[in-house]
Amino acid sequence: MAKCSEKMNVERISAITLRVNSMQASVRFYRDVLGMEIIYGGEDAYFSSLCTKDSKDPFLNLEQGNPAVHWGRMIFYVSDVDASWAYFREKGFHPERPRDAAWGERYFHMCDPDGHELSFARPI
Repeated sequence: MAKCSEKMNVERISAITLRVNSMQASVRFYRDVLGMEIIYGGEDAYFSSLCTKDSKDPFLNLEQGNPAVHWGRMIFYVSDVDASWAYFREKGFHPERPRDAAWGERYFHMCDPDGHELSFARPI
């Protein structure tokens, strides 16, 4: 049995789960626009899991239901912030303009189809 004074050590984040209004719209956004891969479920499922090409990253789970978008942000690192911003503009999205942060990242924000805030960043 563990002593009360011992610390628990989290090894890594396994997954992040978001509730979505339309599984079809959300899967299409994360798969087709962001390039994530479906590893479970899909457009017609109640629950879907996606991952980035780097399998060490946590999974993104989507669960059908009423979205809870009070506050929070998911941050994605991209190879080129300005090129990513231009890509989203070409796809008809309206992300905030990229800017440099005092903590040493270039980034911009935008929302997914359910209003979950996403940030796309790169260390500078």
